[in-house]
Amino acid sequence: MKSSEELTIGELADRFGLATHVLRHWESMGLIEPARRAGGQRRYGPDALVRVALILMGKEAGLGLRELSAVLSAPDPMDHRDLLRRHVVELEQRIAQAHAAKELIEHALTCPHRFADCPHAHEQITARIPAGRSDRAADA
Repeated sequence: MKSSEELTIGELADRFGLATHVLRHWESMGLIEPARRAGGQRRYGPDALVRVALILMGKEAGLGLRELSAVLSAPDPMDHRDLLRRHVVELEQRIAQAHAAKELIEHALTCPHRFADCPHAHEQITARIPAGRSDRAADA
């Protein structure tokens, strides 16, 4: 794309495999800002390609649109280190949960027992059952 070329909303959406309503929503949130031509038609320059790619990368990293708006609207994304650090903690928790789920499924695939009779599964199930009132009173 030459620097002087502009894309319509349909062309930009097609380029990334998105629906045009997605780009309109992002515009309403201030994530992208098209130029306007006669009749109010949106036009996107080369900078929009970079912006959409950044938004998609942020979404793939698990950031929400509000978080992306805050990060991308700052002169320096690192101005939001606290937000990014919190997100890293959330990602680490999700990774740990996914790893535990994977281990449980891999065990189930190789376990000679029925799932309900498997000692490993029983241990996992028991760990997920919250203590009742009488259990908590006994612990106190």
